[in-house]
Amino acid sequence: MMFRILIIDDDPNISNIISQLADDSGYEHHTASNLTDGLVLLQTHAFDLVFLDVRLPDGSGLNALPRIRASKEQPDVIIITGAGDPDGAELAIQNGAWDYIEKGSSLKQITFSMERALKFRERNKEWSQRVIKRDALIGDSPAMHPVLENLSVAATGDASVLITGETGTGKEVVARTVHENSNRANGPFVVLDCASIPENLVEGELFGHIKGSFTGATTSQKGVIEQADGGTLFLDEVGELPLPTQSAFLRVLQEKRYRPIGSTSEKTSNFRLVAATNRNLEKMCEEGTFRTDLYYRLKSCSMELPPLRNRLEDVPALAEFHTERLCSKYSTPAKKLSDELVTMLMHYEWPGNVRELVQTLERTIMRAKGEPILYPEHLPVDIRARAAGKMLRPQEEELLLTNQDDSNILKPVPADVISSLFSGEFPSFKTFRTTCVAQIEKVYLENLIRQANGSIKEACKLSGLSRTRLYVLMKEHNISK
Repeated sequence: MMFRILIIDDDPNISNIISQLADDSGYEHHTASNLTDGLVLLQTHAFDLVFLDVRLPDGSGLNALPRIRASKEQPDVIIITGAGDPDGAELAIQNGAWDYIEKGSSLKQITFSMERALKFRERNKEWSQRVIKRDALIGDSPAMHPVLENLSVAATGDASVLITGETGTGKEVVARTVHENSNRANGPFVVLDCASIPENLVEGELFGHIKGSFTGATTSQKGVIEQADGGTLFLDEVGELPLPTQSAFLRVLQEKRYRPIGSTSEKTSNFRLVAATNRNLEKMCEEGTFRTDLYYRLKSCSMELPPLRNRLEDVPALAEFHTERLCSKYSTPAKKLSDELVTMLMHYEWPGNVRELVQTLERTIMRAKGEPILYPEHLPVDIRARAAGKMLRPQEEELLLTNQDDSNILKPVPADVISSLFSGEFPSFKTFRTTCVAQIEKVYLENLIRQANGSIKEACKLSGLSRTRLYVLMKEHNISK
């Protein structure tokens, strides 16, 4: 297979070395000496792998990483870091890089990283080409691609799956999709919402009980573990499980054996676990409110669902799917969505995610009554008002910017900051560079937030930074909206 590689590095020696290695392996390759040229190439060509320098003449490679990953073919990225820069390596992986290499790495190390990334990519393509049945899982936006890839992998195995994401993002839909594509599809899909059960009743719901085991137990009852035998057990809001129950459930996961309350004998159940939560389980482990061993057992395969505001391009398909479903549910004649209504739906940020969109469509259909086409005036007033404001705001911001004095848009780094570095003991180059870069970053961020008129979404769009990375930088430099 002819892989295509892009090298973005201002050091010609590094570019030549990687180009030669790509040549030796028979891969097509292109080079760019700065970020701007690299991004242009990514718009006009499809690449499988990008070698990306962290420090480039016109910007940070790490900051551009989300844009590169979202470009054509969604290439994997290997970051090129300075020698002995652990922070750069950690940030590279956290920001979605496949791997990192240090400048000065041996040819063998570079080749190994390149070949491993490409082989894994080829294997991922084979997995993603499997036909995934996803009747209710709607969306093909770039933000959903990692979910679909992980879902494809999860469907081939039997390991536990952990689904994370904000409330209303559709975690149960993904859990059902995993089940429907697994070799357990013909078995039961059993749901237990851990957040809706009183703490003293959780173990009974999980393990079941026998008649007479406690006051009021007039009959024996199967727990969800037994009900899920041969199928999938979905534990929603697993972060709400009490600590004592977590310990007991961990043993069940390991042994597939359990004892109903009041019973003297054990039973077995061959189930697959899919769990979901909107809580930060890793942080809960640090706080001692969630068992670390259970957490790692749950996340054998993990996927994070993006909030709807990060995949607004999926809104038209979601709206059409749920409108058809809701009309059928209420025996209402089919309704079409007007272009104006869809546009308005795409200008609302959906803090309640897909769940809020569905509830909004339900209210809209009820308001439209017998009319065959849904228009913006059928939307609930609160949704329409917020969306209308969002649609007008970019024009207002543009007008404000055109009236600004250009000389005030970008403030320079204060000269006294630089000169003060030489006032005492002569600084090392590393200290000088670090201080200057920090000052430049702060000035850039201050101007960025001003230019975006306090809008984080607009700031991300202007800078190419991810929302997470922008918040991290703002916190580092003590900058608020």
